[in-house]
Amino acid sequence: MSATTVTAALRRSQLYRRHIDLGGHFEQVAESTLVSHYRSIEEERAQVKTLALVDLSALPRIGFKGLGAPDWAAAQGMTLPAQPNRATLQDDGTLIARLSQTELLIASNLSGASTHSAVAVSAVADTTLAERVYSLPRADSHSWLVLCGDLAAETLAKVCGVDLRPHKFANGEVAQTSIAKINGVLIRNDYGDTLAYSIFSDSSSVEFLWDSLLDAMAEFNGAPVGVQALRDC
Repeated sequence: MSATTVTAALRRSQLYRRHIDLGGHFEQVAESTLVSHYRSIEEERAQVKTLALVDLSALPRIGFKGLGAPDWAAAQGMTLPAQPNRATLQDDGTLIARLSQTELLIASNLSGASTHSAVAVSAVADTTLAERVYSLPRADSHSWLVLCGDLAAETLAKVCGVDLRPHKFANGEVAQTSIAKINGVLIRNDYGDTLAYSIFSDSSSVEFLWDSLLDAMAEFNGAPVGVQALRDC
């Protein structure tokens, strides 16, 4: 996919210019584009095991809040965490985080075609939400980066005050905190046996956050990779 095609896409990451400058190879997911890979797939498969940064901001995600939100989501067949600040991976790869008793964050699987996220987005488009359920446009308001690999926790220790070491921060835990002085939602969501942290933060600050994470990664020879490396985990 050419740079011109990416520029003209209906939905693209705010980082697309950086991805073009890095020589990214793009793929289309519905009406969106995201980086498939920068280097060879074999190199990126190895990179993701040690330390890598992935931009998933072009994939679908949405939020809901209100007293009726948990019951509404459960009625759609979604399995919700019992407590706030926990996330649950659904059978189709959708990630659902409970940010409070009445607020949910729903993020698509890596193909952009997860059933639960599609149901959630369709409900908003068709105005079929129940009473006391309000939608939050997380795809517009929040970017989505994934920092992964064995050295991911050490890297995050440079820019985040929360102890995110694997033995302290379990898979599925959520921290609403500051990352490189930017408020965000950080979720440990491993891909296979690869340690991974999804970071959702203000879209207007994603360029600064991307650069800050790459700078923190430099000591450990970290590098950006495309979505295909995560799919292969």
